[in-house]
Amino acid sequence: MPNDVSIKTISIDELKPYDKNPRKNDEAVKYVANSIKEFGFKVPIIVDKDNVIVAGHTRYKAAKELGLTEVPCIVADDLTPKQIKAFRLADNKVSEFAQWDFDLLGEELGELELDMTEFGFEDFTEGLDELDVDGGSRYSRKVKIPQYEPTGEYVTFDQCVDLGKTNELIEEIEAADIDEATKDFLKEAAHRHSVFNYRNIAEFYANASPEVQRLMERSALVIIDIDDAIANGYVKLTKTIQDIMDEDADNE
Repeated sequence: MPNDVSIKTISIDELKPYDKNPRKNDEAVKYVANSIKEFGFKVPIIVDKDNVIVAGHTRYKAAKELGLTEVPCIVADDLTPKQIKAFRLADNKVSEFAQWDFDLLGEELGELELDMTEFGFEDFTEGLDELDVDGGSRYSRKVKIPQYEPTGEYVTFDQCVDLGKTNELIEEIEAADIDEATKDFLKEAAHRHSVFNYRNIAEFYANASPEVQRLMERSALVIIDIDDAIANGYVKLTKTIQDIMDEDADNE
């Protein structure tokens, strides 16, 4: 197995996307672009001897979006054309078999101060319905909630939510040859693909009127008080866990 791998910098204008790339990656471009902005271009694009992209089409599109003129590349000139074709497919396929350990993922995300929704992670305020283990033997009401400190930056509605996928689905549903009742149902379901940017929502909330702030709290766009969240039904607890929580409160 060859071990010699060298990284070279290539002008982005010299790179050629593979015209039969079967992987649809447009939805991931903005997240990869955010990752490159935050951490730098750490994963090279793999190209063949003619600078046709083998792996890294999303990184290529992200680099173009960011206005980069050069990107790090690995030239896979040791592979035959058939190996290149197979590797291009395998590189995309093998990642589909990996799964998240959501307990460990929650711990890792809980230790970060970065807004990980910028990289495609869903907001983990839904983790409110999972209580942390206290001392390994019983539950407590410690809850890991992403904390965002407003900076005073002015943000608009369109900066608080990305409706790209939602609108794309709604257009497709509208064009479908199905009955109106089904269309209405599917259009409602399409809204689950709306992606909220909770850092920007925190900025918007900080500058909103008291009435707008109240409604944002009622909508669980922001969580100010965990007890209010429970009362409003945003956090669902079994009776057993609720009893344990009540007992903890009595013992404090």
